[in-house]
Amino acid sequence: MALDLGLLMFSFALTAVLIVPFINLLYKLRFTRRVEAPKKGEVPLFDKMHDKKAGTPVGGGIIIVASVSILFAIVYPLVSYLGVYMYAAFDVTSEIQIIFFTFLSFALLGFYDDFVKLFGKMEQGKLGMWVGLRRKHKFALQWILAFTIALLIYKNLNISIIHIPIFETVVNLGFWYVPLAAFTIVSFVNAVNITDGLDGLAAGVLLICLFAFWIIASKVFDTPLSIFISLWIGALIAFLYFNIWPARIFMGDSGAMSFGATLAVIGLLTGKILALVIIGGIFVVEIMSSLTQILSRRYLGMPILPMAPIHLWLQKAGWEEPKIVMRTWLAGIILAILGLWLAVI
Repeated sequence: MALDLGLLMFSFALTAVLIVPFINLLYKLRFTRRVEAPKKGEVPLFDKMHDKKAGTPVGGGIIIVASVSILFAIVYPLVSYLGVYMYAAFDVTSEIQIIFFTFLSFALLGFYDDFVKLFGKMEQGKLGMWVGLRRKHKFALQWILAFTIALLIYKNLNISIIHIPIFETVVNLGFWYVPLAAFTIVSFVNAVNITDGLDGLAAGVLLICLFAFWIIASKVFDTPLSIFISLWIGALIAFLYFNIWPARIFMGDSGAMSFGATLAVIGLLTGKILALVIIGGIFVVEIMSSLTQILSRRYLGMPILPMAPIHLWLQKAGWEEPKIVMRTWLAGIILAILGLWLAVI
């Protein structure tokens, strides 16, 4: 634990030093949020509430992914050289490869989506102007990456079981574990992406989830995973300082996609899929509210909710942005404690 705490502080300090020059660089590169409201006709409510954020740099996920990856590449061999025993339930090399393949591949997909959003041509969509990758193309690429990762987990780590807490039941799914793992990854990729709509919302909830899984990783003595989470938490804290309202930098899809996928993989590697659903319950509620709205529009011809995801519904109801974020963090803490309890009983 002392090693993990030291690495957390080191990661925080390094990211804190680098993030201000990085923000300035994003301004120079014009890697900033665009005004998305249509120039003519009625302006959608979302654009009315959020186009005031235009001009803020997008790409906080880039510096977090870069700093965590570089620090891990330096620290891990050094820690091993100093005689710290690296214990893991699986082959250490395969586990690290899966973690970083997830972390980096989804970051690249998210970065490409960010780039297209910021510099690509805007087109008219069903609910306003559309920017970025087409939903079906993005979804297809997410599934390809998710199935690849799920297969690596199944074949290289021989994981095919899920643990059901309280009942102390272990279910061996065999090859059916692969589609379940892929579904979990894709779900959390989009859940974190959807949640990243208010200043500090997704980053704060993610930080709470990571603290819970940090405890779980330490409890199962997974040294590489606990080192990775320590570095990730440190970098995320430094980012969150500049991401809380009023945000000076946004996470962007490069961060949201990468972090959602990696959080899901951590849940899979620790064997805590059901605990993941509870610990990441805020993300689950966010994506379920959006899914409900999409399905109701398609099959009922009308929206069920006043607005989706749920944080926009609260904003439309008159809640101030910081109030929504703070209370969501509190709900996230309670869910993380509940999920952690289920994971360790």
